[in-house]
Amino acid sequence: MRYLPKSPADRAAMQQAIGIRSIDDLFSPIPAEYRLARDLNVPRQMAESEIVDYFKQRAKENGEGYTSFLGAGAYAHYRPIVIDALVQRGEFLTSYTPYQAEFAQGTLQAIFEFQTMISELTGMDLANASMYDGSTAAAEAVMMAVRVTGKNSAVVARSLHPEYREVLTTYAAHQEIPLKTVAYTDSGQIDLKELEKAIGDDTACVLIQSPNFFGTIEDVEAIADIAHKRGALLIVSIAEAVSLGIVEPPRTADIVAMEAQSFGVPLGFGGPYCGVLATKDKFVRQMPGRLAGQTVDKNGKRGFVLTLATREQHIRREKATSNICTNQALVALMVNIFMTVYGKVGLRELAKQNLAKATYAADQFSKHAKVLFSSAPRFNEFVVQTSEDPRAINSRLLEHKIVGGFPLKKFYPELGHAALWCSTELTTRSSIDKAIDIAVGRAADGDNSDRNLKNPEPVEVAR
Repeated sequence: MRYLPKSPADRAAMQQAIGIRSIDDLFSPIPAEYRLARDLNVPRQMAESEIVDYFKQRAKENGEGYTSFLGAGAYAHYRPIVIDALVQRGEFLTSYTPYQAEFAQGTLQAIFEFQTMISELTGMDLANASMYDGSTAAAEAVMMAVRVTGKNSAVVARSLHPEYREVLTTYAAHQEIPLKTVAYTDSGQIDLKELEKAIGDDTACVLIQSPNFFGTIEDVEAIADIAHKRGALLIVSIAEAVSLGIVEPPRTADIVAMEAQSFGVPLGFGGPYCGVLATKDKFVRQMPGRLAGQTVDKNGKRGFVLTLATREQHIRREKATSNICTNQALVALMVNIFMTVYGKVGLRELAKQNLAKATYAADQFSKHAKVLFSSAPRFNEFVVQTSEDPRAINSRLLEHKIVGGFPLKKFYPELGHAALWCSTELTTRSSIDKAIDIAVGRAADGDNSDRNLKNPEPVEVAR
């Protein structure tokens, strides 16, 4: 009765009113073979203390004591304890969408400060109050560029996160936005000559990622020059926000679409995350989502309001820039606190640590395997190509509580046995050395022959 507040008599009356004999009749349209005809296989009649202990035991199975070299758009960074201490306060945790400014000053101020710091970080004039995640932010940015320019197609780098490209393809199919994909060169960067050819009179924007999916940093200024000469906007997607602590912000871009998960948001099996969209002042009217602003009340006191909210819920549907119904305010608050705690100096030091760890790891791997795209600058990710299937290497690593790199064959079959490895500030030098030893077979069986990671034959990248 605690979880089914309707009494048997109540339920019988409801069934009679709608003309069914039992609850099962409601599921009759579903074929019998797809219906569960047994009880759920879950423990029963456990005391609260037993349930808490059960979940603690299950939590230990989720990676306690593991070292991870997995990145590819989701990054393991240290989360300052103060983040959870603040976001779990009732004023934030239970607050609803800030429609009524008089009831939501704290939330609106947090959003305003979030927008301000994101603008400074990305080199843009303004940012909105956050979006779902990096993939949808990139897709929304493309639709925004189409509205701004009046053109109807987009050019996309193949070095953009493949799952971001999948999300964009779904958006574009229903918005009737043709997409052209531009290959990468043997440096792992977008092919500038092919880019010039791909941009046409109907191209609204060029979408790239930097650092891109391979971890290499694109020449944003050169790409912006090519796009702008043809009347197209440049959108820069950033999956690893910590990179902005040391990588030059993409100031020459027109729109920045970023995933801010690295800033204090737990990995959480894929979400919820915190998308970011920042742009130039002149494009603000076409920006999706919300924008919080600062003002003064009739008594001259500072206050915060929703300055712009061009959503379906606020204005006529045909005038709306997006159907996004949430601003991920609680997750954005985590990002806000993270940026405040670290500050400019702290974020730069954090980025330096990531760069140093990845540089050391790539150098050590290069003694046993081929590190691809090494001619281009990179941040905290790099691609290792081996003669052994990366999945076999990862299975061996997992036995030693190490999560290996991301196999690339599914999305980039032309790279053969290649994997994307990531090192953050949480990756120790000893864990890097141990992972390489196990990967090459030394720690596993005492063989010092480096048999598993010897350099394979060069693989030509996609042109």
